[in-house]
Amino acid sequence: MRPPRALLIAAFDSQLKWCSPLRSELVERGVVCTAVAPSDRKSALSSAQIADAGFERVDLRPWERIVEDAAACDIVVVALAGPLVQRLCHDLAARLAGTGEVGPVLVSGWVGIIIEKITAGYLDRACTDVVAVNSGADLAHFTQVGEALGLGADNLLLTGLPFLSRRPAEPRAARPPRTVLWADQPTVPAAPRERRHVYDCLVAYAREHPERQVLLKPRHRPGEDTFHRMKHHPEDVLDGVPTPPNFAIVYDPITQLLDDTDLLLTISSTACLEALDRGLDVALVADLGIHERYGNQVFLDSGLLRTFEQVGADDLGTMSASFRRSYFEGRDRPPAQVVVDRVEQLLASGERPSRAVWGTSYVRGVWAARDAVAAGAPPGAPRWRRVSAAGRRRVVQAAGDARQVLRRALPL
Repeated sequence: MRPPRALLIAAFDSQLKWCSPLRSELVERGVVCTAVAPSDRKSALSSAQIADAGFERVDLRPWERIVEDAAACDIVVVALAGPLVQRLCHDLAARLAGTGEVGPVLVSGWVGIIIEKITAGYLDRACTDVVAVNSGADLAHFTQVGEALGLGADNLLLTGLPFLSRRPAEPRAARPPRTVLWADQPTVPAAPRERRHVYDCLVAYAREHPERQVLLKPRHRPGEDTFHRMKHHPEDVLDGVPTPPNFAIVYDPITQLLDDTDLLLTISSTACLEALDRGLDVALVADLGIHERYGNQVFLDSGLLRTFEQVGADDLGTMSASFRRSYFEGRDRPPAQVVVDRVEQLLASGERPSRAVWGTSYVRGVWAARDAVAAGAPPGAPRWRRVSAAGRRRVVQAAGDARQVLRRALPL
């Protein structure tokens, strides 16, 4: 009897990092894992990013090959952006239609704190068997949306982020801090003048505290790419700007940098959860205001929002009880173990919660509309899927066949 096979699909470093603990848990249970990235969709993984995420290799494969490989696997971990998660489910449904095969267990989730497209992102992932949810607040919202659209909540699973532990460490006693780390974000803030202001404040903080090491960690190295592309890299923004000797731009993995950090500063990076998980002080800098474009509106109840003035005076907050409950409590096992336990249950039972979702009127309507748009889009127009006209006709026909099978096989 062959061991179970898992396909892990990621296009960017944050997605690969999300896959890493899941792969470790799967491998520990005897699952053969292969990591792939789509070669004909937006993706960028450097060798350094692959190594930083703990992988030896990630194979580049065209989308059609990935769909084919997914159909032949037992488990598929889809760490892609929401629209591509739904695209894979759509194409897989078309491929499985009429075959009598139950298909793989599909796993999806979010690689960090959700700061935008909360409802849309859930609906893109609702077509998978396990939707790994990061917080209690997110779970409540997704459950409400799923019930409103008739999707149910059988595939929702409160796990927390896979790279976090079951419960955060006790706060460290290093106050005032000795090492301060700024976790930069590629598009927050997006405006170059706002980004320059933030960096100037960080440099000023370093000058005011010469006894402290102040580190700026960019999201990626110059020349690398991430899901959200950085247009104004700190190396460029600070080019020619005098900086004190205790200030430095560093590129070590954030997991390594946190080992020697006392205080983490950021605007809305998920790195704040990793720091809290380790018992570090965290300040979410709010000098630019609270706004959806910064993603910091989701931290209003965290107890951690601070200005640079407060940070400079060591007026630091502590994580609120509600924020702690939402992101760290309510689980009795590590997140990756929670996910893989559920995957094993579904493999053993043959149950696939996603198939009921595929058969709902809402999903059938969305898939049919997008197929029709793709088939009739004029040249050069944005398309859900870029294929030839003949290829589009085959996809539309296959998707129609899949929906007919789902109508007969699944309760609506």
